[in-house]
Amino acid sequence: MITAKGYAAQEAKAPLTPFSFERRDVGDKDVLIDIHYCGICHSDIHQAREEWGPALFPMVPGHEIVGIVSKVGPEVTKFKAGDIVGVGCFVDSCRRCEPCTKHLEQFCAETPTTTYNCMERDGSKLTQGGYSTCIVTNEDFVLHIPDNLSMAGAAPLLCAGITLYSPLKHWQAGPNKKVAIVGLGGLGHMGIKLAHAMQAEVSVLSHSPSKEEDAKRLGADKFFALNSEQAFRNLHNSYDLIINTVSAPLDWNKYLQLLKLDGAMVVVGVPERNIPISAATLISNRRSLSGSLVGGIQETQEMLDFCSKHNITADIEIIPIQQVNEAYERVLKSDVRYRFVIDIASLKNT
Repeated sequence: MITAKGYAAQEAKAPLTPFSFERRDVGDKDVLIDIHYCGICHSDIHQAREEWGPALFPMVPGHEIVGIVSKVGPEVTKFKAGDIVGVGCFVDSCRRCEPCTKHLEQFCAETPTTTYNCMERDGSKLTQGGYSTCIVTNEDFVLHIPDNLSMAGAAPLLCAGITLYSPLKHWQAGPNKKVAIVGLGGLGHMGIKLAHAMQAEVSVLSHSPSKEEDAKRLGADKFFALNSEQAFRNLHNSYDLIINTVSAPLDWNKYLQLLKLDGAMVVVGVPERNIPISAATLISNRRSLSGSLVGGIQETQEMLDFCSKHNITADIEIIPIQQVNEAYERVLKSDVRYRFVIDIASLKNT
Protein backbone atom coordinates (compact mmCIF):
# COMPACT_ATOMS: atom_id res chain seq x y z
CA MET A 1 0.00 0.00 0.00
CA ILE A 2 1.06 3.60 -0.60
CA THR A 3 0.59 6.16 2.16
CA ALA A 4 -0.93 9.47 1.04
CA LYS A 5 -1.57 12.70 2.89
CA GLY A 6 -4.59 14.84 2.18
CA TYR A 7 -7.47 16.86 3.56
CA ALA A 8 -10.76 15.09 4.25
CA ALA A 9 -14.25 15.66 5.57
CA GLN A 10 -14.76 13.10 8.32
CA GLU A 11 -18.53 13.51 8.21
CA ALA A 12 -21.16 15.56 6.40
CA LYS A 13 -20.69 19.33 6.77
CA ALA A 14 -17.52 18.88 8.84
CA PRO A 15 -14.59 21.12 7.93
CA LEU A 16 -11.82 19.49 5.94
CA THR A 17 -8.84 18.52 8.11
CA PRO A 18 -5.48 16.76 7.60
CA PHE A 19 -5.89 13.05 6.87
CA SER A 20 -3.49 10.20 6.13
CA PHE A 21 -4.75 7.20 4.17
CA GLU A 22 -3.61 4.31 1.98
CA ARG A 23 -3.67 4.16 -1.81
CA ARG A 24 -3.55 0.77 -3.49
CA ASP A 25 -0.25 -0.54 -4.76
CA VAL A 26 0.55 0.11 -8.42
CA GLY A 27 -1.05 -2.67 -10.47
CA ASP A 28 -0.03 -3.95 -13.88
CA LYS A 29 -1.93 -1.21 -15.75
CA ASP A 30 -1.81 1.48 -13.08
CA VAL A 31 -0.11 4.86 -13.02
CA LEU A 32 1.14 6.46 -9.79
CA ILE A 33 0.81 10.23 -10.00
CA ASP A 34 2.43 12.75 -7.67
CA ILE A 35 -0.26 15.41 -7.50
CA HIS A 36 0.87 19.02 -7.96
CA TYR A 37 -2.45 20.84 -8.30
CA CYS A 38 -6.12 20.13 -7.76
CA GLY A 39 -9.00 22.42 -8.62
CA ILE A 40 -11.95 23.08 -6.32
CA CYS A 41 -15.29 22.34 -7.98
CA HIS A 42 -18.63 23.42 -6.52
CA SER A 43 -19.62 19.75 -6.62
CA ASP A 44 -16.83 19.05 -4.10
CA ILE A 45 -18.74 21.21 -1.63
CA HIS A 46 -22.09 19.60 -2.40
CA GLN A 47 -20.68 16.14 -1.81
CA ALA A 48 -18.60 16.95 1.27
CA ARG A 49 -21.72 18.50 2.81
CA GLU A 50 -23.92 15.59 1.70
CA GLU A 51 -26.23 17.88 -0.26
CA TRP A 52 -26.67 15.43 -3.15
CA GLY A 53 -27.81 12.47 -1.07
CA PRO A 54 -25.96 10.00 1.16
CA ALA A 55 -22.18 10.24 0.86
CA LEU A 56 -19.21 8.10 1.91
CA PHE A 57 -16.87 9.28 4.64
CA PRO A 58 -14.09 10.02 5.33
CA MET A 59 -14.02 11.89 2.02
CA VAL A 60 -11.02 13.42 0.27
CA PRO A 61 -12.63 15.57 -2.48
CA GLY A 62 -11.09 16.71 -5.75
CA HIS A 63 -11.53 15.65 -9.38
CA GLU A 64 -9.50 18.29 -11.22
CA ILE A 65 -6.12 16.67 -10.71
CA VAL A 66 -2.82 17.48 -12.43
CA GLY A 67 0.52 15.96 -11.53
CA ILE A 68 3.56 14.06 -12.72
CA VAL A 69 3.85 10.32 -13.23
CA SER A 70 6.30 8.80 -10.75
CA LYS A 71 5.77 5.09 -11.48
CA VAL A 72 3.92 2.89 -13.95
CA GLY A 73 2.87 -0.75 -13.89
CA PRO A 74 4.61 -3.30 -16.14
CA GLU A 75 1.76 -3.39 -18.69
CA VAL A 76 1.30 0.38 -19.02
CA THR A 77 1.86 1.58 -22.60
CA LYS A 78 0.42 5.11 -22.66
CA PHE A 79 2.53 6.84 -19.99
CA LYS A 80 6.00 6.91 -18.51
CA ALA A 81 7.62 8.41 -15.43
CA GLY A 82 7.95 12.18 -15.81
CA ASP A 83 4.85 12.69 -17.94
CA ILE A 84 2.52 15.55 -16.98
CA VAL A 85 -0.92 14.04 -16.62
CA GLY A 86 -4.42 14.64 -15.33
CA VAL A 87 -7.30 12.76 -13.73
CA GLY A 88 -10.86 14.01 -13.99
CA CYS A 89 -14.24 13.06 -12.61
CA PHE A 90 -14.04 9.28 -12.83
CA VAL A 91 -11.36 6.60 -12.57
CA ASP A 92 -13.08 3.48 -13.93
CA SER A 93 -16.24 2.14 -15.57
CA CYS A 94 -17.66 -1.23 -16.57
CA ARG A 95 -16.07 -0.90 -20.06
CA ARG A 96 -18.69 -3.30 -21.49
CA CYS A 97 -21.96 -1.38 -21.82
CA GLU A 98 -22.99 0.56 -24.92
CA PRO A 99 -21.98 4.00 -23.58
CA CYS A 100 -18.56 2.70 -22.50
CA THR A 101 -17.91 1.09 -25.90
CA LYS A 102 -18.79 4.44 -27.49
CA HIS A 103 -16.25 6.30 -25.31
CA LEU A 104 -19.02 7.80 -23.17
CA GLU A 105 -17.83 6.39 -19.87
CA GLN A 106 -19.58 9.16 -17.94
CA PHE A 107 -22.88 7.47 -18.87
CA CYS A 108 -21.75 3.94 -17.95
CA ALA A 109 -24.86 1.77 -17.50
CA GLU A 110 -23.37 0.34 -14.32
CA THR A 111 -22.35 3.87 -13.22
CA PRO A 112 -18.77 5.07 -13.50
CA THR A 113 -16.41 4.86 -10.56
CA THR A 114 -16.07 8.48 -9.52
CA THR A 115 -12.73 9.85 -8.38
CA TYR A 116 -14.01 10.19 -4.83
CA ASN A 117 -17.18 9.44 -2.83
CA CYS A 118 -17.43 5.99 -4.42
CA MET A 119 -16.34 2.40 -3.89
CA GLU A 120 -13.64 0.87 -6.06
CA ARG A 121 -15.21 -1.54 -8.56
CA ASP A 122 -13.89 -4.53 -6.62
CA GLY A 123 -15.54 -3.16 -3.48
CA SER A 124 -12.25 -3.14 -1.58
CA LYS A 125 -12.10 0.50 -0.49
CA LEU A 126 -13.33 4.05 -0.96
CA THR A 127 -12.02 6.15 -3.80
CA GLN A 128 -10.33 9.33 -2.58
CA GLY A 129 -9.75 12.46 -4.61
CA GLY A 130 -7.10 14.97 -5.46
CA TYR A 131 -6.79 17.05 -2.30
CA SER A 132 -3.89 14.71 -1.60
CA THR A 133 -0.27 13.99 -2.37
CA CYS A 134 -0.72 11.14 -4.84
CA ILE A 135 -3.21 8.94 -6.66
CA VAL A 136 -3.06 5.51 -8.32
CA THR A 137 -5.23 5.28 -11.45
CA ASN A 138 -5.67 2.81 -14.29
CA GLU A 139 -3.92 4.19 -17.37
CA ASP A 140 -7.16 4.17 -19.38
CA PHE A 141 -8.51 6.94 -17.15
CA VAL A 142 -5.40 9.12 -17.14
CA LEU A 143 -5.01 12.08 -19.51
CA HIS A 144 -2.00 13.70 -21.14
CA ILE A 145 -1.65 17.38 -20.20
CA PRO A 146 -0.07 19.27 -23.12
CA ASP A 147 3.30 20.79 -22.28
CA ASN A 148 2.34 24.34 -23.26
CA LEU A 149 -0.49 24.53 -20.70
CA SER A 150 0.13 25.73 -17.16
CA MET A 151 -0.31 22.78 -14.80
CA ALA A 152 -2.35 24.85 -12.37
CA GLY A 153 -4.44 26.50 -15.07
CA ALA A 154 -5.12 23.16 -16.74
CA ALA A 155 -6.55 21.55 -13.60
CA PRO A 156 -10.08 23.04 -13.92
CA LEU A 157 -10.22 21.91 -17.55
CA LEU A 158 -10.73 18.37 -16.25
CA CYS A 159 -14.22 19.22 -15.00
CA ALA A 160 -15.24 22.78 -15.86
CA GLY A 161 -13.52 22.64 -19.24
CA ILE A 162 -14.99 19.37 -20.45
CA THR A 163 -18.41 20.24 -18.97
CA LEU A 164 -18.62 23.09 -21.50
CA TYR A 165 -16.59 21.62 -24.36
CA SER A 166 -18.77 18.53 -24.69
CA PRO A 167 -22.11 20.29 -25.31
CA LEU A 168 -20.49 22.97 -27.47
CA LYS A 169 -19.10 20.23 -29.69
CA HIS A 170 -22.20 18.00 -29.62
CA TRP A 171 -24.51 20.87 -30.59
CA GLN A 172 -22.00 22.06 -33.20
CA ALA A 173 -20.99 25.49 -31.98
CA GLY A 174 -18.88 27.16 -34.61
CA PRO A 175 -18.81 29.78 -37.37
CA ASN A 176 -22.20 31.34 -38.16
CA LYS A 177 -23.68 29.96 -34.93
CA LYS A 178 -24.96 32.21 -32.17
CA VAL A 179 -24.21 30.80 -28.72
CA ALA A 180 -25.34 32.23 -25.39
CA ILE A 181 -23.74 31.33 -22.06
CA VAL A 182 -26.03 31.82 -19.06
CA GLY A 183 -23.97 32.76 -16.01
CA LEU A 184 -20.40 33.96 -15.66
CA GLY A 185 -18.72 31.80 -13.03
CA GLY A 186 -16.36 28.86 -13.03
CA LEU A 187 -18.29 27.05 -15.76
CA GLY A 188 -19.44 30.10 -17.68
CA HIS A 189 -16.00 31.60 -18.09
CA MET A 190 -14.77 28.37 -19.68
CA GLY A 191 -17.79 28.35 -22.00
CA ILE A 192 -16.92 31.82 -23.25
CA LYS A 193 -13.30 30.92 -23.97
CA LEU A 194 -14.15 27.65 -25.71
CA ALA A 195 -17.06 28.96 -27.81
CA HIS A 196 -14.94 31.94 -28.87
CA ALA A 197 -12.14 29.60 -29.95
CA MET A 198 -14.70 27.60 -31.95
CA GLN A 199 -15.49 30.85 -33.82
CA ALA A 200 -19.09 31.08 -32.68
CA GLU A 201 -20.67 34.45 -31.92
CA VAL A 202 -20.77 34.40 -28.13
CA SER A 203 -23.20 36.26 -25.89
CA VAL A 204 -23.22 36.21 -22.10
CA LEU A 205 -26.59 36.40 -20.36
CA SER A 206 -26.36 37.54 -16.76
CA HIS A 207 -28.27 39.37 -14.04
CA SER A 208 -25.12 41.31 -13.07
CA PRO A 209 -24.28 44.28 -15.33
CA SER A 210 -20.95 44.57 -13.51
CA LYS A 211 -19.73 41.41 -15.28
CA GLU A 212 -19.79 42.90 -18.76
CA GLU A 213 -16.16 44.00 -18.80
CA ASP A 214 -14.92 40.59 -17.72
CA ALA A 215 -17.17 38.82 -20.21
CA LYS A 216 -15.70 40.84 -23.07
CA ARG A 217 -12.16 40.23 -21.78
CA LEU A 218 -12.78 36.49 -21.84
CA GLY A 219 -13.93 36.60 -25.46
CA ALA A 220 -17.66 37.38 -25.45
CA ASP A 221 -18.91 39.34 -28.43
CA LYS A 222 -21.99 40.60 -26.62
CA PHE A 223 -23.29 40.92 -23.07
CA PHE A 224 -26.88 41.27 -21.92
CA ALA A 225 -28.11 41.97 -18.40
CA LEU A 226 -31.52 40.30 -18.30
CA ASN A 227 -33.14 42.28 -15.52
CA SER A 228 -36.55 42.97 -17.09
CA GLU A 229 -39.25 41.36 -19.23
CA GLN A 230 -38.37 43.76 -22.02
CA ALA A 231 -34.73 42.66 -21.94
CA PHE A 232 -35.88 39.09 -22.58
CA ARG A 233 -38.32 40.13 -25.32
CA ASN A 234 -35.53 41.98 -27.12
CA LEU A 235 -33.67 38.67 -27.52
CA HIS A 236 -36.54 36.38 -28.57
CA ASN A 237 -35.54 33.97 -31.38
CA SER A 238 -31.87 34.97 -31.25
CA TYR A 239 -29.74 31.90 -30.47
CA ASP A 240 -28.87 28.55 -31.99
CA LEU A 241 -27.56 27.26 -28.67
CA ILE A 242 -27.89 28.34 -25.05
CA ILE A 243 -25.80 26.68 -22.36
CA ASN A 244 -27.17 27.27 -18.89
CA THR A 245 -24.38 26.99 -16.31
CA VAL A 246 -26.46 28.33 -13.42
CA SER A 247 -27.68 26.18 -10.53
CA ALA A 248 -30.08 28.85 -9.26
CA PRO A 249 -33.77 28.21 -10.07
CA LEU A 250 -34.18 30.46 -13.11
CA ASP A 251 -37.35 30.51 -15.20
CA TRP A 252 -36.13 28.31 -18.03
CA ASN A 253 -39.16 29.15 -20.17
CA LYS A 254 -37.93 32.72 -20.55
CA TYR A 255 -34.59 31.46 -21.83
CA LEU A 256 -36.15 28.88 -24.16
CA GLN A 257 -37.97 31.72 -25.90
CA LEU A 258 -34.58 33.15 -26.84
CA LEU A 259 -33.88 30.17 -29.11
CA LYS A 260 -34.24 30.27 -32.88
CA LEU A 261 -36.01 27.60 -34.91
CA ASP A 262 -34.45 24.23 -33.97
CA GLY A 263 -32.40 25.86 -31.24
CA ALA A 264 -31.38 23.98 -28.11
CA MET A 265 -30.84 24.94 -24.49
CA VAL A 266 -28.44 22.65 -22.65
CA VAL A 267 -28.40 22.52 -18.87
CA VAL A 268 -25.12 21.81 -17.07
CA GLY A 269 -25.95 23.43 -13.71
CA VAL A 270 -28.05 21.40 -11.25
CA PRO A 271 -30.86 23.36 -9.54
CA GLU A 272 -31.97 22.19 -6.11
CA ARG A 273 -35.60 21.82 -7.20
CA ASN A 274 -37.50 20.90 -10.34
CA ILE A 275 -38.37 23.71 -12.74
CA PRO A 276 -41.70 23.64 -14.63
CA ILE A 277 -41.45 23.75 -18.42
CA SER A 278 -44.06 25.00 -20.87
CA ALA A 279 -44.64 22.47 -23.65
CA ALA A 280 -45.90 25.30 -25.86
CA THR A 281 -42.54 27.05 -25.61
CA LEU A 282 -40.80 23.93 -26.90
CA ILE A 283 -43.35 23.17 -29.60
CA SER A 284 -43.18 26.65 -31.07
CA ASN A 285 -39.96 26.92 -33.07
CA ARG A 286 -39.23 23.20 -32.53
CA ARG A 287 -36.96 24.02 -29.61
CA SER A 288 -35.12 21.44 -27.51
CA LEU A 289 -34.15 21.26 -23.86
CA SER A 290 -31.27 18.93 -23.02
CA GLY A 291 -28.61 18.22 -20.42
CA SER A 292 -24.96 17.29 -20.57
CA LEU A 293 -22.56 15.63 -18.14
CA VAL A 294 -18.79 16.18 -18.39
CA GLY A 295 -17.32 13.98 -21.16
CA GLY A 296 -15.70 10.62 -21.82
CA ILE A 297 -11.96 10.06 -21.66
CA GLN A 298 -11.45 10.32 -25.42
CA GLU A 299 -13.39 13.58 -25.64
CA THR A 300 -11.64 14.99 -22.58
CA GLN A 301 -8.27 14.36 -24.23
CA GLU A 302 -9.61 16.01 -27.38
CA MET A 303 -10.64 19.02 -25.28
CA LEU A 304 -7.18 19.27 -23.72
CA ASP A 305 -5.57 19.16 -27.16
CA PHE A 306 -8.00 21.85 -28.38
CA CYS A 307 -7.08 24.01 -25.39
CA SER A 308 -3.41 23.46 -26.16
CA LYS A 309 -3.92 24.60 -29.76
CA HIS A 310 -5.78 27.73 -28.64
CA ASN A 311 -3.75 28.34 -25.47
CA ILE A 312 -6.80 28.08 -23.21
CA THR A 313 -6.59 27.57 -19.46
CA ALA A 314 -8.87 28.56 -16.61
CA ASP A 315 -8.60 31.88 -14.79
CA ILE A 316 -7.53 30.75 -11.34
CA GLU A 317 -6.55 31.74 -7.83
CA ILE A 318 -3.96 29.39 -6.34
CA ILE A 319 -4.27 28.67 -2.62
CA PRO A 320 -2.49 26.52 -0.05
CA ILE A 321 -4.54 23.58 1.14
CA GLN A 322 -4.70 25.10 4.61
CA GLN A 323 -7.16 27.66 3.16
CA VAL A 324 -9.53 25.08 1.65
CA ASN A 325 -12.37 25.67 4.13
CA GLU A 326 -12.18 29.42 3.59
CA ALA A 327 -12.16 28.81 -0.16
CA TYR A 328 -15.35 26.74 0.13
CA GLU A 329 -17.11 29.66 1.79
CA ARG A 330 -15.84 32.03 -0.87
CA VAL A 331 -17.11 29.72 -3.64
CA LEU A 332 -20.56 29.85 -2.07
CA LYS A 333 -20.38 33.65 -2.19
CA SER A 334 -19.11 33.62 -5.81
CA ASP A 335 -15.98 35.32 -4.49
CA VAL A 336 -13.46 33.85 -6.94
CA ARG A 337 -12.43 34.69 -10.48
CA TYR A 338 -12.99 32.01 -11.58
CA ARG A 339 -11.67 28.78 -10.03
CA PHE A 340 -9.64 27.97 -6.95
CA VAL A 341 -6.72 25.61 -7.45
CA ILE A 342 -4.93 24.02 -4.51
CA ASP A 343 -1.13 23.95 -4.57
CA ILE A 344 -0.57 20.44 -3.23
CA ALA A 345 3.03 21.29 -2.31
CA SER A 346 1.48 23.09 0.66
CA LEU A 347 0.57 19.68 2.14
CA LYS A 348 4.22 19.33 3.11
CA ASN A 349 3.57 22.01 5.73
CA THR A 350 0.75 20.01 7.33
